[in-house]
Amino acid sequence: MDDELAPPTRDEPAQAESGTRRAASPDPAPETARAEYRRSAKSLENLLLGGERTLKRRDVAQGVGLSLFSARKLWRALGMPNFTDDDLAFTTEDLEHLKIMPKLVREGVLTEDAAISVTRAIGQMTDRMVVWQVEALVEDMVATQGITDAEARVRLVDELPHLIEPLEEMLVYSWRRQLSAGVQRLAVRAQEGLEASEEGRTGGEDDAPLPLARAVGFADLVSYTSLSRRMNEKTLARLVQTFESICAEIISVGGGRLVKTVGDEVLYIAETPTAGAEIALALSREIAADERLPEGRVAMVWGRVLSRLGDIYGPTVNLAARLTAIAEPGQVLVDELTAGVLGGDARFVLAPLSAQNVRGFGEVRPVALRRGEGTGIVLD
Repeated sequence: MDDELAPPTRDEPAQAESGTRRAASPDPAPETARAEYRRSAKSLENLLLGGERTLKRRDVAQGVGLSLFSARKLWRALGMPNFTDDDLAFTTEDLEHLKIMPKLVREGVLTEDAAISVTRAIGQMTDRMVVWQVEALVEDMVATQGITDAEARVRLVDELPHLIEPLEEMLVYSWRRQLSAGVQRLAVRAQEGLEASEEGRTGGEDDAPLPLARAVGFADLVSYTSLSRRMNEKTLARLVQTFESICAEIISVGGGRLVKTVGDEVLYIAETPTAGAEIALALSREIAADERLPEGRVAMVWGRVLSRLGDIYGPTVNLAARLTAIAEPGQVLVDELTAGVLGGDARFVLAPLSAQNVRGFGEVRPVALRRGEGTGIVLD
């Protein structure tokens, strides 16, 4: 089983009997509990995998119609570990599901590279999702049932069979909604011709060095490193969870997409410079209003990015990160070109600041972004 569901192990101390120190007979209770856990874990595995592991890797490769080398690329993309020729690692249901991507390649729907990339996206995202869900469930059991972390992980094995179907339904539902939203964003950009808003940026949609015009924003917490050293584990976890929850809600309501979170930092993108600016201002406002959080800094840059493996890359991302690092606590910064795009919009007040030497970009003149007319993003 995965580490997050591994049962606790503990050596039982020897007991003294009749005043004489001698090794006592092993207490059968811990071994009985471990045996029961192993049975429950095996039952859960069979439920999740659709049966017993009866197939070796060469059986699966042959059944899928691939060489062992190509089959190994596929299941490594899914995040599976290495298996030897003698390991009974797969079920008959594994075999059926692993036929899906090769079939799309043979039919010409996907190239092999695209199939591996899409499969890797599924593997990496679901791995992170499972770890997140397990930790959330364990944390809730600890808080509500008054048990230890180790006890919660053991009990969760018995609870999970009741959760598999609803969690699976929510996963498919969310994926469909997210894909629909992505298609809608493509349609909006095609209809509105947003390249007209890219004043000062290089190239149009057809000849730009990077393909996607996006608002890229960062938000981070001031003095997070020093605070984390003084906090215990639970307090730090609550701080990070509060920060991520606030940011995720604002970015979602503002029509953006949360690209990733790394401790005290959040990276997001939005389809338009105005949406990116509204999210940036709302993040700054809500972080400042929450007494559980230290002060925050935010920066946003409108420009072009490259999107790969669920992340984004390019000078626009780097500049937004650099501006965040030089922002004062509670401040929102943009660069001059982004300020030029936002200029004239009564919702925003733009105040040029002194030029600074920014690593990798030379002299940059940041511009402070503040709220003008309107209330901005409103949370329910």
